[in-house]
Amino acid sequence: MNSAAARQPAQSLFQACGLHKRFGGLTATRDLSLSLQRGRIQALIGPNGAGKTTALAQLSGELQPDAGRIYLRGEDITAMRMAQRARIGIARSFQITAIFPEFTVLDNVCTAVQAGARHHFHFWRHAGRDRRLLAPAHDALEQVALAPLAARRAGELAHGQKRQLEIAMALATRPAVLLLDEPLAGMGAAEADIILALLEQLRAEHAILLVEHDMSAVFRLADRVLVLDDGAILAQGSAAEVRADPAVQAAYLAEGR
Repeated sequence: MNSAAARQPAQSLFQACGLHKRFGGLTATRDLSLSLQRGRIQALIGPNGAGKTTALAQLSGELQPDAGRIYLRGEDITAMRMAQRARIGIARSFQITAIFPEFTVLDNVCTAVQAGARHHFHFWRHAGRDRRLLAPAHDALEQVALAPLAARRAGELAHGQKRQLEIAMALATRPAVLLLDEPLAGMGAAEADIILALLEQLRAEHAILLVEHDMSAVFRLADRVLVLDDGAILAQGSAAEVRADPAVQAAYLAEGR
């Protein structure tokens, strides 16, 4: 293990160290560092334009940082692309639900199993017929309470159920790390409660990074909160510490919330 990784906390599963990302004259992330542990949920919050989505894109491999390093289990994975990271245990959900609406719920999850597999299957359009894909796909649907809807066309699901399906697709790749981009976006209270209960269940077996605008959900779930301001960390600590921070209150947690 190299010296940079050795300086990270021993129990950390996933680390980012000093991530910088520029787009022309705009600096999207500035010296961003974080550390995720299995069994804990960390939240990344901040206003629109703070750099949250750019941070997730670098952590997942969708974007390469201009500087800084990323580690999984102490190994440097900075040069790995998104598909490679998915195969070694990093799964990301997106702010806009990414499913195949014409496929059944089960077929959607089967394609995710196939995409995350180290070996190759035959044509992806037959994913739902391959026994090697069906068992892990059914397991993922059981985890998110969608097994009774396995045969339903995904486009017919309610918004919250589509979010559950997307999480099932992430779980189907057997990840150690979950990077979740606004999983509660557009949900009513009842739908949000289902997703929050699901995330509570997933906490034990995963390291979770949650980007979310719903502060009540953040303070309910997160063991640790990082606040971004103009691409840099403004504050970090427990939910209680961040809630009480005057700079955070002034910038993000307006009165009357």
